[in-house]
Amino acid sequence: MKKFLSITLAAALALSMAACGGSSSEETATADTDTEAAAEESSAVDGTVAVLYYTYSDTYISSVRTALDAAFDAAGIAYQDYDSNASQTTQTEQVSTAIAQGASVLVVNLVDSGSDDAAQNIIDLASAQNIPVIFFNRSVSEEVVTSYDGNSVFVGTDYELAGHMQGQLIGEYLVENYDTIDLNGDGTISYVMFKGQEGNAEAIARTQYGVEDADAVLTEAGYPELSFYDESNSNKYLVDQGGLWSSAAANDYMQTILSQYSEANGNMVELVIANNDEMAIGAITALQNAGYNAEGGEGTVIPVFGVDATDAAKAAIQAGTMTGTIKQDADGMAEAIAVISENYMAGSETFDGIDEANLVGTWRVNIPYGTYTGEE
Repeated sequence: MKKFLSITLAAALALSMAACGGSSSEETATADTDTEAAAEESSAVDGTVAVLYYTYSDTYISSVRTALDAAFDAAGIAYQDYDSNASQTTQTEQVSTAIAQGASVLVVNLVDSGSDDAAQNIIDLASAQNIPVIFFNRSVSEEVVTSYDGNSVFVGTDYELAGHMQGQLIGEYLVENYDTIDLNGDGTISYVMFKGQEGNAEAIARTQYGVEDADAVLTEAGYPELSFYDESNSNKYLVDQGGLWSSAAANDYMQTILSQYSEANGNMVELVIANNDEMAIGAITALQNAGYNAEGGEGTVIPVFGVDATDAAKAAIQAGTMTGTIKQDADGMAEAIAVISENYMAGSETFDGIDEANLVGTWRVNIPYGTYTGEE
């Protein structure tokens, strides 16, 4: 963690004056003024940023953490990272600890995004000490953010857009490869959807639009809509009950599916849609254990789509074991957070240095998405 130099600079100047000796009162006054000015300049972004991650174990969040640490280091901003380990109780306690330790800015990757309560509680704790709050990645409502007028923002993505882009990508791929993907030749593509978390706005949108928009592309091309593999499941998705969007959850589900649904039985799952890349990778591991999705694209490949464009997902796409993903820009998100943190600490305008095209009113920064299929 970097330490700022205001105290060291002041001390050095004081020692310099003492070593010279014999200075007049006017010279001393001038030196004192220069020392204060130098100290003020060096402390323009003085303080510490407390960064609270919902969990270190999330691969995408880990990439944001790496990028954000680097951005803070480059800007000379002191910071302290906290792992809330998917517990809102832990995170709220960590917020109180950070405030007690004198944090200048709180950067919060909220654990419980299913309601406004957790975010509002953090706002209440921070506002009592006049500490700015930057929420990121996991959605927080405009009502909560703007309740702390001028001292809180959200940095994230237009989460509905990720679902729309994924659905469009899937639909176009299916239209181009329909007969190959329709393994049992029944004219319909059977799919499974892995949802990351109940109540999470991003998960809800990706689950909905990833299918709806694919269906729209299919029907426009004269094909039937997708068919969820399990007719008894009215939700038409399988959710990570731990709320961690984990590869393990998707792997467990996929192994269970493959014990009953297979090419031999004529009911094989022909498409995998996942809310994030980690769940996509978990499904791929199970498929490979069952003889599918070999590297190099040999044999039968079940198309798998995710969101995030993590390094593991991009490697899988390059290897031919995964089909596509929607890029969520971890570096761009980290850079925006670092810029806004520095603005808060320096007393500058909140969005100085932020691309105006990414601003939503005075409360939100949206980091653009992109598609990744290995052909870019």
